[in-house]
Amino acid sequence: MRDISLHILDIMQNSTAAKSTLIKVTIQAETQIGLLDVIIEDNGCGMDEEFLSNVTNPFSTTRTTRKVGLGIPLFKASAEQSGGSFRITSRKGIGTVVKSSYVIDHMDRPPLGDIAGVMADTAAAYQAVEFQLVLTSGNKQFNFNSREVEQRLGGVPLAEFAVVQWLREYIGEGLNEIFGGVLNEIVS
Repeated sequence: MRDISLHILDIMQNSTAAKSTLIKVTIQAETQIGLLDVIIEDNGCGMDEEFLSNVTNPFSTTRTTRKVGLGIPLFKASAEQSGGSFRITSRKGIGTVVKSSYVIDHMDRPPLGDIAGVMADTAAAYQAVEFQLVLTSGNKQFNFNSREVEQRLGGVPLAEFAVVQWLREYIGEGLNEIFGGVLNEIVS
């Protein structure tokens, strides 16, 4: 995949397929140690130990339409190629946590990509799911919560075109505020 946002989108789609009602995405730049952590947590159905032990194998998938699942293996490879690491934990009936760490200045670290678009569009498409986004760098933090936005809108659906556009701008401003000057592909 070309960028980190597409990996996040893939994992969030897995989470919605696993009947999650809450999906939290945390992106944290740990500049003192030069790492970018991407953590996606859900409260979906989770995986049993046997499936979890094979989940990074591209020939291990729950799909019935094809016999390969490349999303998780590609996410793992992406992190490891950039000098980072990948870990996935899951408990049946509890949920799943995926953590991918990238070396910020590594030449093979993919760019963040369109995080704002992915979060806004996914929140609009899956309105029954609560989406949280936490961006952190140093002592700066930005938080987005789809439920809080829905409450403030007073019944206007997140899928309204103007709302999606506003969400993209709002999250984009948060990305620039938190990561502008920290990650080389984000400029204020």
